[in-house]
This record gives sequence, C-alpha cells and structure tokens, in this order.
Amino acid sequence: MKKRPGRALIPTLAAMLCIAALPSIAAQPVAPQTLDVALANTQVQQAMKAVDAAEDRATSTLIELASIISPSGREFDRAAAVAARMREIGLVDVRLDGTPNVVGALRGTSGSALVFVTMLDDLPAIESLQRSGVRAQRDGDRIIGPATEIQSTVAAMLVAAEALAASGVRLRHDVIFAAVAREETGLQGMKALYEQLEDRALAFVEVLGDGRQIDYNGAGAVAWWRIVAHGQEGHTADQTLPNVNHAIAQAVDEVFALAQRERTRSDETFINVGILRSGEAFNRRPGTGWFSLDVRSEDRAAVEEIAQKIAALLARVEARTGVRLEMVPDFQSMGGEIAGAMTSPLARTARGVSQHLGYEPEFNARGCCNMRVAIEGGSLAIALHGERGGERGSAGEWASVPAMMNTARHIVLLAATVAGASG
Repeated sequence: MKKRPGRALIPTLAAMLCIAALPSIAAQPVAPQTLDVALANTQVQQAMKAVDAAEDRATSTLIELASIISPSGREFDRAAAVAARMREIGLVDVRLDGTPNVVGALRGTSGSALVFVTMLDDLPAIESLQRSGVRAQRDGDRIIGPATEIQSTVAAMLVAAEALAASGVRLRHDVIFAAVAREETGLQGMKALYEQLEDRALAFVEVLGDGRQIDYNGAGAVAWWRIVAHGQEGHTADQTLPNVNHAIAQAVDEVFALAQRERTRSDETFINVGILRSGEAFNRRPGTGWFSLDVRSEDRAAVEEIAQKIAALLARVEARTGVRLEMVPDFQSMGGEIAGAMTSPLARTARGVSQHLGYEPEFNARGCCNMRVAIEGGSLAIALHGERGGERGSAGEWASVPAMMNTARHIVLLAATVAGASG
C-alpha cells in the first residue's frame, strides 16, 4: 500500500509491544548464601564498621561530585572524578569509556558478576543553578544544593566499595560498581554497559535509594518521539503561511488536549511536550522545526493506543496547515517482566537487608530508569529505591545523610551475601 505523502509515520510500536516472554529466573543462577552467614563474616563486619565511620568522607565526596557540572551527555568531568576515586580506594580494572561510563570491580573467582549501577547525569535546570553560583553544603542531616539528591547514591556506592575493598573480604563472584551516563537522554549509558556485561552478569542492582522500596520488574512503557515539521524557509515579507511554527503550535495544543482527556481516563498515563525547537531569526520563516513527545503508562497497550491518536491528530493538523509532520522515534522503553523476580534470591536478600536496617520494604513491579534495560534484555534486575532526599532540580535540592549511609550499608550487605563472601 502506498503511503500518503506527508502522513506522520508511527514506528512499529505494536511489534515492540508483542515482545517474547522473558526467561524465568530459574535459568539465571543467583544463589546467594544467607544474610546471616554474611553478617557473621569478620570481614563483612569490618566493612560495616568502615561504613559507620565514613560519614564525613561520604559527605565530602557528595559535595565534590555535586560541584561538577554534569548535564546528560556532558558527564566527562564527573566521570573522571569517580574513576579517580575508584582507583584510590583499590578497585581493579577501572575503566572510563567514551559514553562516558565508569566501571570498577572487586574480583571474585567464578567469572560471573553482580553489577551495581548509579547515574552520573543531571537535569538541565541543575546546570543553570550551578552556573549561578549555588553550591552544596551540609546543614545538619542534609546536604543542600543542586545535584545532591541523585549524586548521593554515587557517593554511597563509592563508600560501600571502599569499605568492601579495605575489609579484605574474599568473594565468589565479582562485584562491579558502575556509574553510567546519559540516563536522562534515553538510558544510553546503561545500554552500553549492558552490552558489555550481559553475558556474565548474574544480576543488576540499580541504586536509587536506601531500599525502603524494591523495584523488581519493568512493567509499563515509556516512548519518546520527535515530531518534526517540514515546510519552506523564507523571509517574513515573502509569505505569512504556511509556516512550520503554525503547525507546531496547533499540534502541541492538540497534544495537550489529548493529555487532559487521557488523564481523566487513567491517573497512570502521562503525555508531555518538553522541548520546542525552530527558527533562529526574527525575520525568517523556518524551514523545519520539532517538538518532543513523551508518552508513558503502566499499561503498554495504552502507549500504542496513544501513539495512534497522536498520528491521527498530526494528520489533521497537516491537512489544515499544509505543513508535513513526521513522527520520528527517539527512545522506547517497552518494559518487561521476568517470572519469579519478586521471589528471587536477589529480591529476598534485598528485603532481608532492608529489614536488618530497620524497615519493611515496599515491592514495586513498575521499576524505572536504568534497570529497565537489563529487564528488557532478559536479565534479572532490581532497584533499591526509597529515601534519598528531595526537591530535585531546584535551588532547595537536598540529600539525606542518614539515607545515604544506609544506602551504603545496603550495598555492602547485598554484595557480600549475593556475591558469596567467605572468611
């Protein structure tokens, strides 16, 4: 069938939604020792004491990392600082690649690995605050300042890695610590990391908080497109219409009207336009422009349905304005589920660690962020979510020092148990 010229094109999202059943965790041998055995291990006890004594070091590390401008796609300086700290604390095979991801390891004997993942990048608003001179500083149990909330998880991971390295603990499996880039721009760093480690990773643990919530699957879907308008460039005096901005304005207005209707149907479905780009001169009619489209829902089928509705409204705008509108896929995370993930030894151990630290974790099947890449690839992954701070991206952004230290404790005990610490 011949495509009608100018019709917005939808990627094969329907095909993406019909993903094959992901493997059962029974095929993925994560068989840790019990938490009680790890807690009785002298070296693990030493590591936990090291974490208890490391609050000042964790705080100074967080303030250092938060002071480094690191928007998504430009994380090199922060990545270099993390790599330097990894080498300083004794991790082996420390690598800084062009993504830029940073990876360091504690070596075991099996060749397999448990992989902890944190993120290096910040929101654009954080860069603006940093450039205005706002700096992180401690205020009681909080570190207040831009970039502190998310980077507290990186600081916690480094504290945990240093404690384990200094303890001399012997491990059956490698423990890999990774700080990945470009999470905010399509999980690009995690995709690169997963390609490198997929074959030998027992599981992935994304560090997003102290473990009060444990995410164990990637239900739901997130899809991004660029809606590109194609017109004819010219001078203001040449002709008023058609103008790509006319079409962009109408399309964005209709998208937000659709978003409002969808919210009345489901409070778990979201549609957003975050970026509008076109033109560079007051007296020129731009030849092209685009706006971003972010669609997400706990129901993957809802994302496909919305994509069809967007295509239809773009066709209507195109017919009214004479400007061609194209739906160009940018990023899709269609999620997935691994049978038995919630009751896997990894998830059960994470729950036991949370209980040991004094709280009963909530389990959530709609995991976000980097862990979704591993799940979509068929690998077991969880996220330690929960407390870390608040007001991200604002001048009042803050990180909780107690939560940061408990995050480090959680990493130590989860690593020692799942990776098989021996005396």
